[in-house]
Amino acid sequence: MTTLKLFGIIFFCGLLSPSQEVLSGLSCAVSPGAMQNVLSDAILQNGLLQQHLQGLVLPNIMGEGGLLSSPTSITGLHLVKVRLPKLSVVLLPGIGVQLTIAAKLELSGNCLVGLLSELIDILVDVNITANIKCTNFESGTVQVVIEDCLCILGAIKIKLLAGLLSLSVNEIVLNQLTATLPGLLCPVVDIVVNLVNIQLLGTLNAVIPVGTAGTIHYRLASLPFTSGLFLGLDLDGAVKQVGGSIIPHDSSPSALPPLLDKLLVLGLRQSFLNAALSLLIQIPPQTYTCTPEVFSGASHLQEAITTLVPAGCSTCRGTSPLSIKLMLSGNPLILLEENKATVELSVMIQVFIKHLDGSILNLLLLKADLGLNARVSIAGGRLVLGLSLG
Repeated sequence: MTTLKLFGIIFFCGLLSPSQEVLSGLSCAVSPGAMQNVLSDAILQNGLLQQHLQGLVLPNIMGEGGLLSSPTSITGLHLVKVRLPKLSVVLLPGIGVQLTIAAKLELSGNCLVGLLSELIDILVDVNITANIKCTNFESGTVQVVIEDCLCILGAIKIKLLAGLLSLSVNEIVLNQLTATLPGLLCPVVDIVVNLVNIQLLGTLNAVIPVGTAGTIHYRLASLPFTSGLFLGLDLDGAVKQVGGSIIPHDSSPSALPPLLDKLLVLGLRQSFLNAALSLLIQIPPQTYTCTPEVFSGASHLQEAITTLVPAGCSTCRGTSPLSIKLMLSGNPLILLEENKATVELSVMIQVFIKHLDGSILNLLLLKADLGLNARVSIAGGRLVLGLSLG
């Protein structure tokens, strides 16, 4: 079983490249649903938004009071919890991604109405919409810029500990939050999105060791791009042997198939897989001694070889057992066809006798080409090739 670690597409095929070309044998297209799941996990499920909203500094709310109402002040207002957060994604063709976060913010503070001081709880619905654009591509990284951030407040519920709530308090809170919250929330979203960008780009700029044979270096190959139907990007995959020499592979353009009902389409060129297999499949020479217990046909092989060697060859006689040595010859090749994959291996087969004094007598050297059926699957973030004799 041969495995190849997949890159972190899955985490940020999110703002795709201006063309659908494969720059180094790798490209991917991601559906809006997949991108939404990824961003929801990174921003909401991991608590990143809650963490940065905890640091909100909300200004005091002061009310002068009128003829029929007492002066009001609300101080120490802070975020208690982000309730029922939801995230949605819409693709903006040629621009980027429109991100919308809807949530209920639970706020708490101290309220002073006249001479009466008590706790105040505020529950406010917020809807934040931001357009995310990628720019400044350089060395596998891009900068994320938020444009046109819009924050709309919905219903506001206010509760005083004593249950005494005047219309003036409700109006003061509504006016002050409407004026201040959008200016506080949009910068927080900007910080969160840039942190997520750094995290996700890190999954697209990684050096993956392939045992002790070498490495595969993935990184973003061009500025991301969006269409109305999918997100895609081109990746550069450099396959390096130990010592730093790069194994070349074809990087000619290749279009991806449509997503249809799939969340993700990942394209790997045959030439890239061949370069990777040259690292993955490195079988050291294997030697087998043909004793009757492990090779029942040894006696027949011995008889066949005896007929091939001169009768007067004294070095060919004796009771030393036959040995067979298998050696990989050249690099393996993978052939991709519709619903089928085959790995071709060339093997050198050496049949010899090793005498007691250590000398070796070669009897046969044979080159064999093997065709292995490859069963392709993905498990645990790895591309798995199960090989079996055809």
